[in-house]
Amino acid sequence: MRTLLRGGLVIDTEPEVMARRETDVLIEDGRIAAVGPGLIADVEAAGVEVIDATERIVLPGFVDTHRHLWETALRGVAVDADLGVYLERVIGGYGTRFRPEDVAAGNLVGAFECLDAGVTTVQDFSHVQSSDAHADAALDALRDSGIRAVFGYGPLPLSGSAVSADGMRRIMDRASERIGLAVAAIGPSFVPFETVRADWELADSLGLPVVVHISSSSLALDPITRLRDAGLLRSNTLYIHGNNLPDSELKLIAESGAAVSVTPTVEARMEMGEPLAPRLRAAGAGLGLGVDAVTSGAGDMFTAMRELLALGYQTFTAADVLRIATLEGARALGLTDVGSLAVGNQADLVLLRRTDLNLVAHLGDPIATVVTSAHPGNVDTVFVGGTAVKRNGSLVSPALPGALDALAESAAYLGSALQ
Repeated sequence: MRTLLRGGLVIDTEPEVMARRETDVLIEDGRIAAVGPGLIADVEAAGVEVIDATERIVLPGFVDTHRHLWETALRGVAVDADLGVYLERVIGGYGTRFRPEDVAAGNLVGAFECLDAGVTTVQDFSHVQSSDAHADAALDALRDSGIRAVFGYGPLPLSGSAVSADGMRRIMDRASERIGLAVAAIGPSFVPFETVRADWELADSLGLPVVVHISSSSLALDPITRLRDAGLLRSNTLYIHGNNLPDSELKLIAESGAAVSVTPTVEARMEMGEPLAPRLRAAGAGLGLGVDAVTSGAGDMFTAMRELLALGYQTFTAADVLRIATLEGARALGLTDVGSLAVGNQADLVLLRRTDLNLVAHLGDPIATVVTSAHPGNVDTVFVGGTAVKRNGSLVSPALPGALDALAESAAYLGSALQ
């Protein structure tokens, strides 16, 4: 199948962030085949579907490097909470009551929310895995949504448990071109080190990356140093947060080739510490952007980009922020064929209406306009692997109405469960 996006204002992120007007993008068999002006003259003879992009901004899909999709039904329940209250209310309260059907509803609607806002890849940190049925529900929902995902399988953090080796091995055959797997460890900041070692050795044995929340804590003041001294420092590790880590720890992350996901809204709301992204950049560490939890903030990357730009205004340009939200996020997740419009990459694309009131007739840099002014309501069309998951402003999945009903039922049950 071939699709031509004709005449758009194309913003790419590789080798550098740049905007090109009146540019075509050709999609073949789910991948980007060419980018440039006037790619195909006789589209009927070539058997190409043409989408008129002359009033659209075309850019790579956003890559959310950290989100708990299972918490979608809990939207807004922890906006007033610091980290301690969040752990008590969301993880220790609601989280212990989640049934497989609640995970399924949260993951499916959460993934649809991502796609609706132009997030084509999400790292789903699913630390609610209390049974095989929970894992199957989460993975089935990701598959049914059409999103690209890295599924992080792990236990509730207050359990203090290692990741279930049997459970992790059981789902290994669920990995595909669109859905990858990761070991979602509780990590050295929060559990005894023998548990940490078990998780890292499990990941090594299966050839999987580790995703892990990190901070300087009473259990491990220098958790990265501790990993290094134990021979567990890996390049295929994504650390999350780490706002209170000293610069020496960030430098170790950089030297290992690993990356950190920052989530500006949640880190500020939960009082995790000063903004981390400028320090990561100074240390030379890999960097990705994430939403984290809709319990505490908005579920779109436009909001996250604006907050990152504001908090790192002396460090990052708008172009830097867009690259972090796309290509750099993909690299942080170990994905080499998403995040840019490079020929051969997966055709994960977003089309924004540049005729909308907040995007129309800008005189300045279109890249800065997208980062500072765009919002989910501007997202007209979204492709994942060359398949349209949103067209003309609406998601195309027939599963959406039923998913919304299931989420409403889940929210009602969870609300009553804590009364």
